[in-house]
Amino acid sequence: MSRPVIFCDFDGTVTEKDNIIAIMNEFGPEGWDEIKEAVLDRSISIREGVGKMFSLLPVHLKDEIIEFAIKNARIRPGFQEFLDYASDEGIPVYIVSGGIDFFIEPIIQQFGPIAEIYCNGSDFSGKTISIEWPNSCDEHCSNDCGCCKPSIMRKLEQGGAFKIVIGDSVTDLEAAKQADLVLARDYLKDKCEEWQIRHLPFETFFDCIEALKTETGVKR
Repeated sequence: MSRPVIFCDFDGTVTEKDNIIAIMNEFGPEGWDEIKEAVLDRSISIREGVGKMFSLLPVHLKDEIIEFAIKNARIRPGFQEFLDYASDEGIPVYIVSGGIDFFIEPIIQQFGPIAEIYCNGSDFSGKTISIEWPNSCDEHCSNDCGCCKPSIMRKLEQGGAFKIVIGDSVTDLEAAKQADLVLARDYLKDKCEEWQIRHLPFETFFDCIEALKTETGVKR
């Protein structure tokens, strides 16, 4: 079997709930819900939607938002054990997230080892929060993803690795299409079923450990 590599989503996957949606619900800028629905029905791109939502929030809320995100985040059970298992088996775990650096980094910093974190950036120099896109789509993707998970996968892929994608939402759809195995829940699971993408459902990272044991042939 080819060497496994894991590409794991953050919001709604590592954390039990989507942090962007939680932040928007908490701080409630007018108009954000319409933008969210437009992203979900794919009438606007993820990049456009996330940028627009955060542009509704003034920069003076930065510390308050970070504090809320840290307190509100619930890590899905088994995440540290999952990282330990992958490390013991020599399987790199990359976090690939459509979330934003200023809340992801303080939430995840206590966990590891993680090979690398890929997410969107942030700029607080203006009146409202501006989102930066250091991981935009490559020439093979025209979906305006923001943080383009398939592009990151192509950049990191080494010699036909066995690509495992773990996720839950609209931001994981394109990555799922090029994975060898998808561990899916919620919206992503429904779409994998609809599009007949090979996947296994999960609720906790203990489920993911068991899936890795089965799929990578490691039984211990």
